[in-house]
Amino acid sequence: MARQYRAPQREEKARATRAHIVRTARELLLGGGGYAGMTITGLAEAAGVSPQTVYNSVGGKAEVIKAVYDVMLAGDEDQTPMSERPEFREVTEAADVPSYAAAYAAWSRTIYDRVGPLLGVLVAHGPGGDPVLEAFVSTIDSERRKGNTHSLRGITERGQLASHDFDEAVDAVWTLTAPEVYDRLVQRCGWKPTAYERWLANQLRAALSG
Repeated sequence: MARQYRAPQREEKARATRAHIVRTARELLLGGGGYAGMTITGLAEAAGVSPQTVYNSVGGKAEVIKAVYDVMLAGDEDQTPMSERPEFREVTEAADVPSYAAAYAAWSRTIYDRVGPLLGVLVAHGPGGDPVLEAFVSTIDSERRKGNTHSLRGITERGQLASHDFDEAVDAVWTLTAPEVYDRLVQRCGWKPTAYERWLANQLRAALSG
């Protein structure tokens, strides 16, 4: 019985340790040191743990960055998939293209409000041949495309994209909602997030209508 009692405590401690390491990594990445300045050794020291604890709890630098991104993307540490959250369901359940475009633009703005600063640090100027960043960019691009594909199923099933090739529609949404677009408009050009949302809704509607 004692073992059964201690196991949940160990699991909770492990979750707390991981969360602490991820929060510390976020602070290091966004606090001026950036990607190049964050090392596993430095992260471990800042978090008050050993480097091996970082590897055991989260992983290497690639896994740490992805963990930071995932928490910022969700806005919390809840394990509920993004596709099941109310904001994304508004996209998948949209009745027509204009409703879809408005809902997806709002969703994208919310997402990039959360992760925009991190993406600016990591990918604004491209991965530059760094294998960790290349893997990160490849992973989030793949995940985004899956999300884009899923988002279009609803209006496709309701016959709203009858005149469009589905793969081309996915290509358009994948391109328009790319983090690089948000970074250029909001971070570099100084657009307000509301202006980005309005622009994106118009572009999505134009790309998927007619």
